[in-house]
Parts: sequence; C-alpha cells; structure tokens
Amino acid sequence: MAKQRKLSATEVAALVGGLRDDLGTSDDVELHNGQPVRSFSFSAAQNSGIAEYHGLRIVHERFCRLARAAFLPMLRFQPRLSSFQPELMSFEDYRNGQENFLSLTISASEELRGNQLMVLPPSFIALLTNAYYGGGVVGPKVRRSEFTATEHRVIELVTDRLNAALQLAWRDLLKVGFTAVSRDENMQFMAFAENEEKVVSCSFMVEIPGHEAATFDILYPLQLFKPIAGLLRSRMQSDQLTEDRSWREKLEAAVLNIPLKVSARLCQPKVSVARLVRLDAGDVIPVSLGATVEVLVDGVPMYAAQPGEQDGHAAVAILRPMGALPEMKGRDHD
Repeated sequence: MAKQRKLSATEVAALVGGLRDDLGTSDDVELHNGQPVRSFSFSAAQNSGIAEYHGLRIVHERFCRLARAAFLPMLRFQPRLSSFQPELMSFEDYRNGQENFLSLTISASEELRGNQLMVLPPSFIALLTNAYYGGGVVGPKVRRSEFTATEHRVIELVTDRLNAALQLAWRDLLKVGFTAVSRDENMQFMAFAENEEKVVSCSFMVEIPGHEAATFDILYPLQLFKPIAGLLRSRMQSDQLTEDRSWREKLEAAVLNIPLKVSARLCQPKVSVARLVRLDAGDVIPVSLGATVEVLVDGVPMYAAQPGEQDGHAAVAILRPMGALPEMKGRDHD
C-alpha cells in the first residue's frame, strides 16, 4: 500500500554509503580539476531500476480506466482510480512494511511464465462487502484477524474482475492471461518470492466520494519482466480496448439517418450556345426520352430506373445499380 514506512537496514546502509561518497571518502571517487568524479557503467545502469519501463506505466494507466468497472457491482458506481510510480524493492522490505492481515491473491500467467501478487487491505474488503449487500459505503472499525465467508466471496469476485481488467490492459503490449491459483490472508507466511528477490510494487488508489481513499497493490517479480524488457521500454503502444458495440450501433444509426437528396434525370438534351442565348418564353426544345432514367443521389448517378406512375404520382422503379458516369470517372482521374 502507498503509505509511509521505516527504512530497511539495506536502505540505511545505502544512504550512509552515499553520504560518504558525497564527502569524497569512497575509494572509487577520483578528483578531476578539484571536483569528485565517480566511475559509471552503462551496462550496470540498465539493470539498476525500472525507470526506463515506460510501457509498464502505460499498462497501469490503461488498467486504471478498465478496473473502475470491477467495483461497480459492489459500490453501485465506478470510482476513480489512479496509479503510483512503480517501486523496485526486495520482497522482504515490502513485506516488512505491511500489516500481517491482508487479502493476498497469487495469479499465474503462462505467457509471462510467472506469478503476480494482488494485495488488498481488509478495510477495503469490508467496505466493498458492506456496500455489496446493501449496507452502504462504510466498513466496520474493529480489528480482525480473518475474513468471513461472505468476504471471501467478495475477494474472489473483485480479484477475478481485476485480473480480467489487467489482462485487457496488457493486451496491446503483450497478450497475457492471469488466473488466480491461491489466496491467503497472512503476509508473514506468504511464499510469493524469496526475501532478497527483487519485486516491482505497483500501487493503485481508489477514490470514493465522501470517504477516505483506499489503496491496493499488485506485485511482479522483477525476473518476470526481463524477457520483455524491450517491450516495456517502448513508449509506443496502441490504445485499442474491447470493441464498444453500443458506440458502433449509435454511429451506424447516425450515419443511416443522414438525409440525402434523390433526383431522377429524364434526359440530357444538347443545344448550341447561339440557340441558348436566343431562347425565350414559349420556345420548345425537343428531347428524346429513353426507356430508362438515371436516379442520382446528391448528384451522383447510383441507379437505372424505369419511369412510371404510382397512386396518381409520378414515380420511378429501380432496375439495377449503376456506377458513376464516364465523365464523372474521368473527372476523378483529372
């Protein structure tokens, strides 16, 4: 969870060592023009952290948009989700910074060839359970050491929905699946990773109007990301989620309701310019009516039709579709 915690022994040692280096007492510091200069290895820097994993942050931003719907059945509304910067730490340091009583769900991914751990606080589970069964968006204040059978069911529903949202969030980067394989509620006995193994802690905040924001974490072993490090360093991803059928239906209905002007062209007589300028009221232009006429849609010939009458009104009967006129096609090429 995103909260304050004490520095571990490893972090304190690193902090003290860094202070000594800044004072110029380290053996690997040389002086250049009176200024301390420390050697730097580019190969070591590439594995120093996860700051270059831009793709992971994009996945989490997409996950925040998708995971809102996971809480809809419980809260009756979609809360706002936001993600924190992923942190790299040892599993022991993460575990020491947490309470013992938590909702812990391990999910396996065949494509990533590893597991991820979803950590939800008991207060958030109690709030979701109470809201799901009509008790309002509020949770009990008493401290407990185990979940009820009803809360276990809510945990199953929420984690499965979050895994489904996480799978969609990863889809544009890599098609992966997440399946819950085990659930526990004691952090000290969680066998997710070795104590010194590096894990990537990804924290998310759920904002509930009128209540204190809740947080939950998703942990990945750092080893899980090494085969796809190149993908995670990429800043370019598509943003195609599941197909929105309602949007497509509304767009189709809007397009089909666009009004178009339909006209019928009976003939195309030709006259000279000299005769055209001498035309006056009462003059007659001879025309030759064919067996078929052209039906134009917004001025574009679309169908061949037969003129006639229906219910006392002039009408045309569609015979066959037709392409654009030769002069129209030539104009397009020009």
